Amino acid sequence: MRSLLFALLDRWRSPPPKPAKVAWLGQWEYAHRGLHLAGVPENSPSAFAAAIANGMGIECDVQRSRDGQAVVFHDGELDRLTSENGPLSARTSGELGRINLSGGADTIPTLPQLLTQVGGKVPLLIEIKSPRQTSTRVGALCLAVKRALEGYIGPHAIMSFDPRVVHWFAVHAPIAVRGLVVTEENGKTLPGRVKRRLSLWTARPDFLAYDIRDLPSRFADAQRKRGLPLLTWTVRSPELRDRAAHYADAPIAEGDGVA
Repeated sequence: MRSLLFALLDRWRSPPPKPAKVAWLGQWEYAHRGLHLAGVPENSPSAFAAAIANGMGIECDVQRSRDGQAVVFHDGELDRLTSENGPLSARTSGELGRINLSGGADTIPTLPQLLTQVGGKVPLLIEIKSPRQTSTRVGALCLAVKRALEGYIGPHAIMSFDPRVVHWFAVHAPIAVRGLVVTEENGKTLPGRVKRRLSLWTARPDFLAYDIRDLPSRFADAQRKRGLPLLTWTVRSPELRDRAAHYADAPIAEGDGVA
């Protein structure tokens, strides 16, 4: 009885997408932060070029620069991935574009630069980063991404851990394909299950991008059965590829997890 009630609430609060809108999602393997390896940094133009050359879709991360531009970078701080220190948001896109990514010759690209590089040759999954632990407003970053994507006709989707981001696109760009990124880590108790459901109902996603460590998952399986494609991250080994093949529609892979 409880399962039926949740199924009805899910359909009401988070309707499944039309199949034609999301059919392409399960037809690709995606390179996590591009096809990166030694000498080819993550989220770099070289990593994106390698993914394109290997016929893989691209998953990337986007942050907002001080001048309001969407830039392709995973961390909120520059320290791990460059020789610079401090928050990315304190630098302009021009300043960031002159910073070398550690381990290679690439600099930090903007989202428009990535879109020009890809040019619709492979699909893009654009993960929008936001500091969920704060009350930071997400609209400015979402708007920067939306503006960058205007006129881009290649297959693409936005996704985020933050249901507010996905909800923003549901309201302001409803034709955009949008995904909710989910991990059940430290959230397998009743409060965690409630939080996942509330996130789903807030976000109203077209698909889920699920932590491979949590598969199989009753929650993920229920959403997949009602029409939400299920992608899974981060697939780093042949064993995890097998798991992804059984329980998801497409892998987001890196390293030994790439076919």
